[in-house]
Amino acid sequence: MPPHDGFYAELINGQRDLDEEQALRMNARLILILANHIGDRKVLTEAIGCAPAGGG
Repeated sequence: MPPHDGFYAELINGQRDLDEEQALRMNARLILILANHIGDRKVLTEAIGCAPAGGG
């Protein structure tokens, strides 16, 4: 399994027992944690630009 598939599976498993609101809150917290970890504003701006279109 490619590493990104493993991450996706872990993310889905982490939300398995959550309702929709709880899953959305988890995603919001995860976004903030990862943004803080990345810390590079240019990378974060590029990711924000890619997210709505589903690009990468």
